[in-house]
Amino acid sequence: MNDVATAPVAVHGRVAPGFERVRAAFAANFTRGDDYEEVGAALAVYAGGRRVVDLWGGEAVPGRPWQADTLVNVYSTTKGLSAIALAMLVEEGKLRYDDLVVKYWPEFGAAGKERTTVAQLLSHQAGLSGFAEPTAIEDLYDWDGICARLARQRPFWTPGEKTSYHAMTWGFLAGELFRRASGGVTIGRYFAQRLAQPLGADAFIGLPAAEEPRVAPMIAPRSMPDLSALTQPPEALAALANPQLEPTVCNDRRWRAAELPAVNGQASARGLARIYGAVANGGVLDGVRILSEAGIHRMTQVQAQRPDLLLGFTSNWALGLCLNQFGMLGPEPDTFGHGGWGGSIGCANPRLGVGIGYVCNQMGAQLVGDPRGTALCQAIFESL
Repeated sequence: MNDVATAPVAVHGRVAPGFERVRAAFAANFTRGDDYEEVGAALAVYAGGRRVVDLWGGEAVPGRPWQADTLVNVYSTTKGLSAIALAMLVEEGKLRYDDLVVKYWPEFGAAGKERTTVAQLLSHQAGLSGFAEPTAIEDLYDWDGICARLARQRPFWTPGEKTSYHAMTWGFLAGELFRRASGGVTIGRYFAQRLAQPLGADAFIGLPAAEEPRVAPMIAPRSMPDLSALTQPPEALAALANPQLEPTVCNDRRWRAAELPAVNGQASARGLARIYGAVANGGVLDGVRILSEAGIHRMTQVQAQRPDLLLGFTSNWALGLCLNQFGMLGPEPDTFGHGGWGGSIGCANPRLGVGIGYVCNQMGAQLVGDPRGTALCQAIFESL
């Protein structure tokens, strides 16, 4: 691998021969001259089970350079990590995607939700896109209280008849389903013990206090969309309000310490890339298997192809993951994964054997379609 030293931006790390254009695309994000110009970021890529890109640069905080192991809140990129943990539970025979949710979580059947399937729950079809009862940020740290609230809530639509992104509620729904099906093990604990630690992946859902010094605080977008100007239907907009999240809420220690399986994963680029590198390599990396090829195939089956009421386009939602949409994850349509508010990406393409992890601290304004990650994915696939 070739050492990288790109001036004037402080970019560090290595790329394998043939991936020089990825290094150039990564460095270019630091000189964009727009709202998406990087402050600190990292990118890691596995191909064929081997790390071929390992780059980082910029600052974690003013005066403190980004390191190879810097962690950052990855917002909804967390959903992909949770989906992989759920797929592992399915492979263990403790959960079935075709089952009714009430088989594992009987209380969930209230108010017309008794026929909701696990697959509908995980693919944003459950009709619980937001909270109906008034909800504050502090309420999100009360797991049992929030899950009870969702269990008794009447859905905004008959489950299975519409699709709309469950930005925050997905984590509680998937996480409580996981806890019930696993016999009481939380998704964050399972993720740490059964996935991240065996694989040597630097990622957390519920950050231990000892890891705090490695976290780069998120920086609010340089410009924010006017939510009052959005014209989506009320059931879709429910995902963005009650409570409305301030971009930097994730810098609070309470947020980082909690298990919020939709939005509060803390990860390095290397950590995301190792997980997706395993998924892209038949479920195994460096001798550690997390899933079978059959399990990967199951979790990536698209559940419904209809317009997403919030996102505004026909989404390819699988079981907690999304298949590539409009080239956001590069030019290959069979790439899948999840991105997060602010710009982070974790994704895989098993056909090509590629797993990607990208993280940054300067948030972009858009919920989907951050141009930095799209440019990086384009360069990666062009380099293969």
